[in-house]
Amino acid sequence: MPPSPHPPAFALRGPYLTSFGDPFLDGVEATRRYESDGVVVVADGKIADAGPARQVLGRLPEGTPVERLPRATLLAPGFVDCHVHYAQLAVIASHGTELLDWLDRYTFPSERASAQPRHARALARRFFDLALAGGTTTAAVFCTVHATSAAALFAEAARRGVRTVAGKVLMDRNAPRDLCDSAQRGYDESKALIGRWHGRGRLGYAITPRFAPTSTPAQLEAAGALWREHPDCWVQSHLSEHPREIAWVRQLFPRARDYVDVYARHGLLGRRAIYGHGVHLAERELAALAASGTSLAHCPTSNLFLGSGLFDWKRVKKRGRHVRTGLATDVGGGTSLSMLSTLAEAYKVARLRGRSLSPGELFHLATRGGAEALDLQQRVGGIAPGLEADLLLLDLKATPLLAQRMRYAASLDDALFALIMLGDDRAVRATWVAGRVVHRREPA
Repeated sequence: MPPSPHPPAFALRGPYLTSFGDPFLDGVEATRRYESDGVVVVADGKIADAGPARQVLGRLPEGTPVERLPRATLLAPGFVDCHVHYAQLAVIASHGTELLDWLDRYTFPSERASAQPRHARALARRFFDLALAGGTTTAAVFCTVHATSAAALFAEAARRGVRTVAGKVLMDRNAPRDLCDSAQRGYDESKALIGRWHGRGRLGYAITPRFAPTSTPAQLEAAGALWREHPDCWVQSHLSEHPREIAWVRQLFPRARDYVDVYARHGLLGRRAIYGHGVHLAERELAALAASGTSLAHCPTSNLFLGSGLFDWKRVKKRGRHVRTGLATDVGGGTSLSMLSTLAEAYKVARLRGRSLSPGELFHLATRGGAEALDLQQRVGGIAPGLEADLLLLDLKATPLLAQRMRYAASLDDALFALIMLGDDRAVRATWVAGRVVHRREPA
């Protein structure tokens, strides 16, 4: 069932905040816009106008309803989650192990159930319920090795009109036999899914090798061939998450210079390729990612939970042409679908690496930065005319503790930082997808 038609044009009046550039290159103040009394006009699922109320109201078409936003709220672009495994919802917060043990103990058993279409459909519904309640309106999603899992997710995303990039996992070795495909079968099933779903509405297909150790060179070559045939698709996988994983890659691919080179040799680097983690990258690897336009998805909660390591912001962002990086929940290794909670952990990870991310940089990561990492900045990630009307309303007094803290907020950045550190899904008052309200939470 397609989403309902776009509602008639309407306007939202209140404070809004958006990022429109890269604060890591040009500074926060030069790359964001805050309107204390702004108006955002929505028509046909897109933002038709945005700016100060004194200007926008004067050019508003006659009869356009204007909704005054509640006090102590902030309108923002919808969050972008750059890397998440929807089929692992069942094992979120399972007692921790390291990465490779986690796969064997939790990931593979939980993903096995997605061979059943009914189970996959139920998980897809639950995933979008929770993601939208947390303000996530765009996501790059890993399905399982089963084509049924990808079909279930795409069908649910299409029904709700949510911008989603996703793909069936490719995995033909070093996994349980009933969870393996083959190079040919993975290619054939992915190609069929591309034909059915890619470019349909707000959907995009991601060619998805789980990670190098679970794909033979033949399968990685097939994935590269598939991308060359469909260059407007995405590629997503994992990279340099844990030292044991990296050592395993060296054994499996002895001719490759390093982990990044494994993917490069098979034509899997470039714009619209995004790799989760990138915790232990060498300088040559970072240079190769930057030169090719390949993106990283920073997954702070799973890196902490599984003890994988600490993402190094100083090294990733030190070049003028640095590696585009978005934020990711990485559920189920990650411990929350809330992007606010994930931002709080990203701040702590950076502090442990000697970098203090500013509130503006953090906000950028969850919005425009994620859109740039997915090459979707012309569609989502901001509040500006022509962008899709994916919005969220943040409640600055959603909890008693947050309300108490806001009494002492001395500036926009002070309030924004408190919201990031203390907020979670309870702070998301409303979520719009393509101009339609898909979530509302009554204030406590």
